Amino acid sequence: MENVHLIGLSRQSALRNQLDVVANNMANINTTGFKSQRLLFEEYLMPVAEATEFQTPDETLSYVLDYQSITDFDTGAFKMTGNDLDLAIEGEGFFVVQMGDGTEAYTRDGAFVIDQNGQLVTSDGRPVMTTGGPITFSTEDGSVEIAKDGTISTELGIRGVIRVASFEDPQELEKQGDNLYRGENPGIPQRFNVVQGALERSNVEGVYQVTQLIEVTRAYESITKMLKDVNDLRQQAIQVLGKLEA
Repeated sequence: MENVHLIGLSRQSALRNQLDVVANNMANINTTGFKSQRLLFEEYLMPVAEATEFQTPDETLSYVLDYQSITDFDTGAFKMTGNDLDLAIEGEGFFVVQMGDGTEAYTRDGAFVIDQNGQLVTSDGRPVMTTGGPITFSTEDGSVEIAKDGTISTELGIRGVIRVASFEDPQELEKQGDNLYRGENPGIPQRFNVVQGALERSNVEGVYQVTQLIEVTRAYESITKMLKDVNDLRQQAIQVLGKLEA
């Protein structure tokens, strides 16, 4: 395969991955606490062959490499719901939830409910962690009030504190699906407020993502046309050379 095709394919591959990221952002524009992503690109330089095999040095070829996706952890707008179990974090940090295998995961989605056993869980049924572990309510607790520092109070008194975790570098968190992240060595954020009766909207900007979608589509079409033009020129050259008399 010729170098021009390899370079074009590297660009097409990167654009395809970028399109997947944009599509995922747009699909989650209404997902509570969702954080948008974007790809990082860099120029990858590689010679066509060893320079020692030619009398003159080779030309360095410039490929496209999408080497990392990063997450925008900026806080989304808050939507006031009035539901006592809906929580949002103002500032840095993540709610801590317990996975099926007993490990912990982290999320900004604070749409919590009380399950049939009286336990505070996520909308997917995962237990929400307090500083003392999962928490269970009874009918005697009555209404639930949650202070800015996460303290949970009912008619029976203080029941616990919602656990909020932070990380030195959130970009090192690993996405797990279902709006969850995995990370190591969680700490306690210095500045945060738990807002009761509110949910954090997705921070995806719809207009920007549509613009990105258009730009990616046009760029992909441009590369495809360029590769087609190269093929057409090659076919024309073969036809002309074939007609020449030896």
